Amino acid sequence: MFPVTEHNGYAAATGEELAETVALVEGEGRKILAREVDVRDAEGQKRLVSDAVEQFGRLDIVVANAGVLNWGRLWEIPAQQWQDTVDVNLTGLFNTVQAVVPAMIEAGNGGSIITISSAAGIKAVPGCAHYCASKFGVVGLTNSLAVELGEFGIRVNSVHPYGTDTPMGNDISMYKLLQDHPNYIHSFSPGALPTDSLIAPDTISDIVLWLASDASSLVTAAQIPADKGYLKI
Repeated sequence: MFPVTEHNGYAAATGEELAETVALVEGEGRKILAREVDVRDAEGQKRLVSDAVEQFGRLDIVVANAGVLNWGRLWEIPAQQWQDTVDVNLTGLFNTVQAVVPAMIEAGNGGSIITISSAAGIKAVPGCAHYCASKFGVVGLTNSLAVELGEFGIRVNSVHPYGTDTPMGNDISMYKLLQDHPNYIHSFSPGALPTDSLIAPDTISDIVLWLASDASSLVTAAQIPADKGYLKI
């Protein structure tokens, strides 16, 4: 099981789920190098990238998707909860960038880096200020990196999901927080589209695939919402 902060109210991803992903890729007749690495482990990420380039030849697309979300008012959470969240969500991304960018520049083929932020990386919400701070940080890192990597033809964009149907999105800790602080509910609107369901992860994947493809060749330093219009409400 992947090591994650103990403050989360949902189960971590498992080795069995990773094995299922490997089987799905291989079932399509494709090759995959899969390894469990904590994004807080900078050297582990560098080893993985080195091994991947050795096996496949070059690195063109990076999706930085690792993240944790937990709940609590900022002045009441322990310092370790703040630190763990920032370490995974923001410093983990920094570690990924340091691991992948040299290989992408050396390949000389341009490429695309897609970071996964959150609607809470654009519009702050109560009850998770530490998470919001880390995801706002992802935006700053994304945009600065896009400017720095433009000369190499490498695009960098962030995706901002809201209310996704994953273990994180179904964390009962959030509902407990809203029960304790009902005045926070107004900050969590359903969005503009006529649906009260959580967003299917596959629809987020479609946006990521578009950003990875040449169809988005003119798009860089952009924040792409996947939020049913929530950010405009």
